[in-house]
Amino acid sequence: MSQQPMRALRQYAAVDTGSRVEGASPHQLVKVLFDELILALDTSALALRAGDRAKCLDRQTRALAILHALETSLDFERGGEIATNLAVVYREVRRRVLEATTTNDAVPMEAARGFIGDIADAWNQIG
Repeated sequence: MSQQPMRALRQYAAVDTGSRVEGASPHQLVKVLFDELILALDTSALALRAGDRAKCLDRQTRALAILHALETSLDFERGGEIATNLAVVYREVRRRVLEATTTNDAVPMEAARGFIGDIADAWNQIG
């Protein structure tokens, strides 16, 4: 795909995400983060398998930023053990994402995606 259609697709995705965020409740905002995180992990793993290191690292950076945002948004006082457990999961997901790109092996990235997919599914059931 040439640069022009790719640029247009990125702009469309940004507008789509922006429209989902505008006026969203806190619960919906976390859902958007999970959706974006899953997309970043999937794209990064596919790029890693295809040998596209630049795209893999770009999407890895996006995934790590989202994981950081999710972890820093945890309320440990009100969330108690659940918040602590989520922090542990987010750190493990980060570790596996980094392992995948360090070892050039998509398997840890795909495992990380599975963890996040389970949490995202549970989050969607709450709302």
